[in-house]
Amino acid sequence: MKKATKEEILEIQQLFVKKYADAVTELIYKNVYELVVAVALSAQCTDKRVNLLTPELFKKYPTPHELAHAKLEDVQILINSCSFFNTKAKNIIAMAQRVLEVYNGEIPLNAKELMTLAGVGQKTANVVLIEYTGANLMAVDTHVFRVSHRLGLSDDSTAIKTEATLVKKFKNNLHALHQGMVLFGRYICTAKNPKCDECFVAQFCKTKETFKV
Repeated sequence: MKKATKEEILEIQQLFVKKYADAVTELIYKNVYELVVAVALSAQCTDKRVNLLTPELFKKYPTPHELAHAKLEDVQILINSCSFFNTKAKNIIAMAQRVLEVYNGEIPLNAKELMTLAGVGQKTANVVLIEYTGANLMAVDTHVFRVSHRLGLSDDSTAIKTEATLVKKFKNNLHALHQGMVLFGRYICTAKNPKCDECFVAQFCKTKETFKV
């Protein structure tokens, strides 16, 4: 598959930043604690699904203090419509416990510290910081992975490697690019039957056939 040229990369960046300058996550949250929980639950689960179950979860556990003392089965029942809910329930309780024990109940706003929390990997930490602080970071989910490969921005085999490549190629406005590529991949450059007639970067597309992830 052909790679995007430096000129194409610059044009793609400018077009995405212009179109998605004000884009934000579709997850609903009121504070950074709710954001961390919502992002953790959204792994391999849709934002719409997460938004359906978090109101009851946050009503019962409004801060890390309540969640840290929650019964596992109670949390599992509240999030059981979410994929991998058993593991996610254990993780968000353990996350809240560490926030209480190590960070005095305050979610740390530092990537390395966030990644010490249960269920928070590099992607989740970056998504939280991009959304909450506007950090110049990139995070690669299935949408960003698919879009970046179809546009010839990356031919990497993993999300982490793709992230490094995109950071190197784009350098700036990474938060807008991340949010934009997520929304673009979710609604236009879909895995199956992409809406090519609605695509604003169609001239840069290398293939719509591959990367149906």
